[in-house]
Amino acid sequence: MDLKSKIILIYGPTASGKSKFAIKLAKKIKGEIINADSMQVYKELKILSARPLQKETRRIKHHLYGFQSVKKNFSTGEWIKLVKKKINDIKKRKKIPILVGGTGLYFKSLTEGLVSIPDIPINIRENIRALHKKVGYKKFFSKLVKLDSLAANKVNPFDTQRVIRAYEVKLFTKRSIYEWVKKTKSDYKKKDFYKIYLDFPRAELIKKINTRSKEMIANGAISEVKKFIDLKVKKNKTASKAIGIEEIRAYLNNKLKKQEVIEKISIKTRQYAKRQTTWGRGNMLDWNKIKSEDLNKLLKKI
Repeated sequence: MDLKSKIILIYGPTASGKSKFAIKLAKKIKGEIINADSMQVYKELKILSARPLQKETRRIKHHLYGFQSVKKNFSTGEWIKLVKKKINDIKKRKKIPILVGGTGLYFKSLTEGLVSIPDIPINIRENIRALHKKVGYKKFFSKLVKLDSLAANKVNPFDTQRVIRAYEVKLFTKRSIYEWVKKTKSDYKKKDFYKIYLDFPRAELIKKINTRSKEMIANGAISEVKKFIDLKVKKNKTASKAIGIEEIRAYLNNKLKKQEVIEKISIKTRQYAKRQTTWGRGNMLDWNKIKSEDLNKLLKKI
């Protein structure tokens, strides 16, 4: 299997061993690794985001890790601009770009293009959220279908985020979000990519998540959150949603014991991994699904 001309994409749920596999692959094919995880961009969240260790990044070049302040939000649009430059730079040096992470939207924006919908005023967005809360998901979905008939068979009524997004886009732009999506194109062709989806057995993944949650606490996650709290990051910033911050904050306020913190972090991480898996199975139908036991076989084929 010759991958010299390809951009390699590696997606999988958290704790599935994506980073370790990417490093093994990079060593074999003279590759360089680019981050495709929305939390690993933040420099102050090294432990909670499970960022690759310094000894690993010394052996293989890693890009777009730990460069953004937690005090600032970092959008998919900003990521795509940076990642395109990195891909071009790596290819100019005759190396192979390997993108690895668990943020599905990053990969989708790269392979299918990023929808350039105009910014919607915050007051309109807040009013729509208030309406959703007031009338409930059933009535709100009915209102959405009346407003945008294209949404009827394209969005799950229970998917609050997407339902609200479809409503606000149609209301503000007078065009369906699905019309915007249809006109969106990627800068790349399908043949430019080799896509790997790490398909991990649920039971195995749970064990790895439980182990990692313990290791995070042992390796200094509490100290990391103390520093994060001292920065007084606003709650509306993306970094504030990182799994572990809320739980460790409760521990520091004597509301949780250390073991309870580990358990809660494990539960939230398992829930997140399930969402990642669901997203991947729904949006990555043309990806090469590789089981954990077949990763070494894949390396031998390359």
